[in-house]
Amino acid sequence: MMIHKHLFISKKACQLANSPARGIMEAMLRTITLLFAATFLPVTADEGMWLLNRFPAAEVKKKFGVNLTDAFMDHLRLSSVRFNSGGSGSFVSADGMLFTNHHVGADCIYKVSSKDHDYMKDGFLAKSQTDEKACPDLEVNILLRIESVTDKVNAGVTDSTAPADANRARRANIAKLESECAKSTGNRCDVVTLYSGGQYDLYIYKKYTDVRLVFAPEESIAAFGGDPDNFTYPRFCLDFALFRAYENGKPVKPEHYLKWSKTGARDGELIFVSGHPGSTERMATVAQLEYQRDVALPYSLDILKKLADRLLAFGAEDPEYKRIARDVLASVQNSYKAFTGFYGGLKDDELMRLKRDAETKLRKAVADDPAKQAKFGKIWDDIAAYVDEYKQFYVPYSLFERAPVSGSEFFGIAKSVNRYAVEKAKPNTERLRTYADAALPQLEMAMYSTAPIYPKLEELLLEEWMKRLTEKLGAENEVVKKVLNGRSPRDSAKYYVGGTKLIDVAERKRLAADAAAVAASTDTMIELARILDTPGRALRKRFEDKVEAVQTSSASRIAQARFAIYGANEYPDATFTLRVSFAPVKGYTNAAGAKVPWATDFAGLYGHATGKEPFELPESWKQAKPRLRLKTPYNFVSTADTHGGNSGSPTVNTKGEVVGILFDGNIEGLPNQYVYRDKMERSVHVASQGIVESLRSVYKADRIIKELGF
Repeated sequence: MMIHKHLFISKKACQLANSPARGIMEAMLRTITLLFAATFLPVTADEGMWLLNRFPAAEVKKKFGVNLTDAFMDHLRLSSVRFNSGGSGSFVSADGMLFTNHHVGADCIYKVSSKDHDYMKDGFLAKSQTDEKACPDLEVNILLRIESVTDKVNAGVTDSTAPADANRARRANIAKLESECAKSTGNRCDVVTLYSGGQYDLYIYKKYTDVRLVFAPEESIAAFGGDPDNFTYPRFCLDFALFRAYENGKPVKPEHYLKWSKTGARDGELIFVSGHPGSTERMATVAQLEYQRDVALPYSLDILKKLADRLLAFGAEDPEYKRIARDVLASVQNSYKAFTGFYGGLKDDELMRLKRDAETKLRKAVADDPAKQAKFGKIWDDIAAYVDEYKQFYVPYSLFERAPVSGSEFFGIAKSVNRYAVEKAKPNTERLRTYADAALPQLEMAMYSTAPIYPKLEELLLEEWMKRLTEKLGAENEVVKKVLNGRSPRDSAKYYVGGTKLIDVAERKRLAADAAAVAASTDTMIELARILDTPGRALRKRFEDKVEAVQTSSASRIAQARFAIYGANEYPDATFTLRVSFAPVKGYTNAAGAKVPWATDFAGLYGHATGKEPFELPESWKQAKPRLRLKTPYNFVSTADTHGGNSGSPTVNTKGEVVGILFDGNIEGLPNQYVYRDKMERSVHVASQGIVESLRSVYKADRIIKELGF
């Protein structure tokens, strides 16, 4: 469940991550999350998404008897990568081979496919490096170093600075820091907010934008069990894919890469998961959680259910419609199931009691100290007030600015093109954040992507969005009237898709280069972007000044209170930046009292197959059964503290060797979004033994096997 900023969590059936459809990717937790303020529970058990520069090595040594050196952690950091399609991965060979989940790489697999070459359905194996297929708009990052920049971000901000002014000052300082860093280093530079604004760090990344597909299994085995098995265990998914990073036309020769274990995962062994969890809410206040429970999640679940039903019906009309809608549907179904789990967690009286108790404890500690009470005592009231403010405009803000036309490639491009020249003309520190100098390379890569766009799917997505407009805001809303202009949602969708030329990359570049050309354009998608631009910007400003500004100010002060009372040794909420978790491989007893083993095997896979989708095996697996060692461990579980964005994270043993790859969590673990528990909550991995056995016996991928060291 890749959760960082999207309305929908993209996930092929076996996924913990986000998605291929970029339009869908523009709103998740930014839509349902109010960012984070501060109430922590004490760290217990195997809890913790640890910063690499604050990893609790002493605790690991005390609990497991393992001495982790700085060299071990540096090697893990420099071998790990972030896939900016929404997940994690790692280098696994001296020739730049990248290891991630199939669902994390699905964006590329989908985009290099066609009606005649469906690599999602049929799988892909490059017989040589010259056969590897270039991804049209994929970037991967390696974290080189971290610098503390808290004082620089807060420069010019004092306790008396109004929250809106402080927010603008911080944004300007962040834009300046990122731009200066990128220009001086040539690297990607991101200022990361930690502890809800209590700390800011500058993350400096080496980036690769020439990434090519090497191997992908058939989706029916990568996502075996489909939506019914999603977020469940036992599982039987071969959810991995292999890519290669290139630089100057040649394979990258990484100094650090992970070697593979010759024995693979074992029951009870200590493992480490190195990846990029997207966004957790363990620091959220009770007021924020109640807002999600009562407002944001019900809103999102309603939208997702209706869109999933429409996409399923669309796919049933024609095999090609099913193919082109596959990624969006997987994202929507995954999101619906994940949000249902989150919603169930927030409806759990015990979970909410734990959150209230933790908040009460912190507030009492503040109240018991007059100085702290004077400085921090009203913060929770401020947070409750901005939550109430956000409720008043959450729906139009989501529909016009945060997640308009979710899933539509055409509208995502039109919105970017419409604002690009206007924002670039402004000083860097005054632009919208996604148009700041440091963000432009990734924005331009997406805006000028050569990936295919499918008009029929675009019409469906626009029509569904327009139905939401009229349902949520009413037909008499002024913006709704301008969008529809007397047409039905269906006719409007046909109008906007039928009259756009944005499928042509050259046309996108022509318009983006000239604000006057955009203003004068008769392109229908640009017209739609212009209609939404003014109300969208106004709502965005209201959010930034009335919600984000107060949240940031309040959250950072709560973080200060926490540091003063508890110290600064706890891990911060996830931020789609590199973290390391540790835990044993471990089965559990389910709610019915049945013992659930630590691992599944290939024999279980064949026993689980029914011959009907989504439990139908691809032909390659039917033919390979006599060759497979059926007792080979296939999927396994651990108590590792992971979350969306960790999809594709390498799972390594105490020697730093690959023993698996994280791809999901069970349904019981979804409320770990808010509070970590490990009674039945588990992370789900593909075992390295199962991967090697499948490459050898099913796919006969000798070139890959050799490159991995076997």
